[in-house]
Amino acid sequence: MGKISPPSIKYIIKIKFETEGLIEKPDIIGAIFGQTEGLLGEDLELRDLQKKGKIGRIDVSVQEDESKTTGIIEIPTSIDKAETTIIAAAVETIDRVGPTNAKFEIQSIDDVRTSKREYILERAKKLMEKLSEQSPESGVMEKQVMEHSKTARIQEYGPDKLPAGPEIDSSEELIVVEGRADVLNLLRMGVKNAIAMNGTMLPQTIKDLSRSKKITIFVDGDRGGILILKDAISTANVAFIARAPDGKEVEELADKEINLALRARMTVDEFKKNYLNGSSNGSYGRENRERSYRRDDREERPVRRPTKAQELTENDREYLREYFNKIKDSGDATVFVKENDKIEVLKKTSSDDVLNYLYRIARKQAIIFAIAIDNTATRSLIGIAEELDCKAIVAKNFAATSNRLEMLSF
Repeated sequence: MGKISPPSIKYIIKIKFETEGLIEKPDIIGAIFGQTEGLLGEDLELRDLQKKGKIGRIDVSVQEDESKTTGIIEIPTSIDKAETTIIAAAVETIDRVGPTNAKFEIQSIDDVRTSKREYILERAKKLMEKLSEQSPESGVMEKQVMEHSKTARIQEYGPDKLPAGPEIDSSEELIVVEGRADVLNLLRMGVKNAIAMNGTMLPQTIKDLSRSKKITIFVDGDRGGILILKDAISTANVAFIARAPDGKEVEELADKEINLALRARMTVDEFKKNYLNGSSNGSYGRENRERSYRRDDREERPVRRPTKAQELTENDREYLREYFNKIKDSGDATVFVKENDKIEVLKKTSSDDVLNYLYRIARKQAIIFAIAIDNTATRSLIGIAEELDCKAIVAKNFAATSNRLEMLSF
């Protein structure tokens, strides 16, 4: 088996994992190779890459705590950045190790050449200080070095190891953003009191900080940002709310756009009025949602909860195959029910809206027989389908596996 020499290593993928049962290192390594086999094609087959010396020895550290196992996995690679991130994303889809449920989460992808870059940066700053005269070219270099030095001061903060600027403890006000890239963008323009939640829900570290500091939540200008804000104001002491312009993300904003967004921040009461209580200024007001639900309920036939979820037959699979071929490349989705041994269409919608529709159906305590979606079946879609006692999902790809659903791809 090939090995990577230390000078050839470009990146190290670090994965945090947690399982519901006690497992050993060989179980983890077996799951990585087994559950990614055939997933990415021949060029990115992990076993072949390791034989060729492009993937190094997988290192696993394991900690057992009662009935759980946690730990860190490190995978060294000598392939390029794009291929490394694809492999990292593939490993993150693993949801079982042996007989136990598991959760894999990418902690970081480290560039091992960073130490050399840091030396170059520090040396450049010292050389810059010695210059008595600056030409226009050296002025450009100075700006780049100074901007790099700002973003280089990102740290991991608290037990959750959240990406944060260097002034979290010393500042009385904090800006909470969604991810690491958002913190880097704020650092670039000199904002040193930003911290990332690293997900869609506030971690306990930020909830604790909100008790003693004035918190401003700064989110992307999309529907996901609204959902994050709804959770944040219900679980933490939030002082202000800021949003990026519609359709933009905080990480891509220019300095002027960041300043405008933060100056236009609103109180929690203003946010509720504009976005949650049906105001004309809010895209997701309660009035608008309820009106939409009432309209959809008129268009959809009533959903009755069957006394027993009917099983999937070969005839059902053939029907779903023919239906899926009809909606291929359309971006559509269809929800089916089965009553009296007959499959019927309950709702036709788009791939983007099918999840919202299923959440509404869940409130009616309905059972859905099958879902066909001309897209990737996400973890959220698979999860709600399981809650609805669904028997099958037909999709192009699947972001996770399930023991309760039959996953069909024709």
